[in-house]
Amino acid sequence: MPTGTAFHDRTFALCESLNYREWSGYYTVSAYETHHEHEYNAIRNSAALIDVSPLFKYLITGRDATRLVDRVIARDMRKVSAGQVIYTAWCDERGKVIDDGTVSRLGENLYRWTAADPNLRWFHQNAQGLDVQIEDISEKVAALALQGPMTGKLLREIVEGADIDNLKYFQVTHGIISKVDVDISRTGYTGDLGYELWMSWADGIKVWDSLMDRGCAFDIHAAGMLALDVARIEAGLLLIDVDYSSSKKALTEAQKYSPFELGLGRLVHLDKSRFVGQDALIREHKEGHSREIAGIEVDWPSVERLYDEAGLPPSIPAVASRVAVPVYKNGIQIGKATSTTWSPTLKKLIALATLKRDYARPGTILEMEVTVEAVRHRVPARVVKTPFFNPKRKTATPIP
Repeated sequence: MPTGTAFHDRTFALCESLNYREWSGYYTVSAYETHHEHEYNAIRNSAALIDVSPLFKYLITGRDATRLVDRVIARDMRKVSAGQVIYTAWCDERGKVIDDGTVSRLGENLYRWTAADPNLRWFHQNAQGLDVQIEDISEKVAALALQGPMTGKLLREIVEGADIDNLKYFQVTHGIISKVDVDISRTGYTGDLGYELWMSWADGIKVWDSLMDRGCAFDIHAAGMLALDVARIEAGLLLIDVDYSSSKKALTEAQKYSPFELGLGRLVHLDKSRFVGQDALIREHKEGHSREIAGIEVDWPSVERLYDEAGLPPSIPAVASRVAVPVYKNGIQIGKATSTTWSPTLKKLIALATLKRDYARPGTILEMEVTVEAVRHRVPARVVKTPFFNPKRKTATPIP
């Protein structure tokens, strides 16, 4: 049975809908109200507070901490300075992605590593012969995502001992909120200006209360997973078990993806020191990969015409779809859309799709399956670059 996170007493009191889901053994709010509209609007227009404590979190320390991280991930950790955060994937020996997450370099040999799935055993297996300590701190460290255009101004008012104005994108600093030590990283899963706050599990409520109290002036809202799902698709961000499967859980070879197939080739440093999956990735880089995840925009007028022919007004679910649907070219299926949503900000129907590589180039015209009144149709769709939504404020320094 799921249990509550460090913030459950607060999130439960706010959750009018009682719409919950399970995330890594914890109760997680899907939507606080009966509809997630206000929560999504907070992400894009003001400030949203999201409990992300169910993430798996690991602390890597010791003389060989950097060697371990560099051995496991596909990026060159030796180019990352203390105070920086990176997004990365890590692979098995065949170059297939096990998981993706962030690694924060908190000190010379001190790292906090986050992941969607449990990875403790894999890290230990790769730490053989190294002077390194690996601690699962998932139940010791609580985490909040503070996302939206007003979040920088809010943190500037309540954080002591940290230069929030000049904290750059994918950097981490340390500060104090309500006498609680907090690590603050300029990161998030929404593709907007935002931060993630890391604190002691026991002190999490104090930080939540301070943010919600002082955040009233910035129209802060607690937000759940439904709003986050729409925002992360707009940002072109992948979700494990939806857009791809971990190689540890895949049932077939087709369910396994390499970083190149995920569209993360820019985050693979083949010329760095030895890392798990390097030989396979070098070979794939030379031979080329056969498929790739890309963004597509569906031609909305074509969808409207289908509803008009059925005598119905146009309709699209407000909740992002995680059901895979076929994508075609000239009547032949060449891929599948795995995450689909109506973007309230862009006023477009968008999707993340796995496509044969020849058809993944921006500008390519495809067809995507749409069902109206239990009848399947195909409507035009165009491959576009991701992220779909990429505001300048996300990376601007000093904060706007």
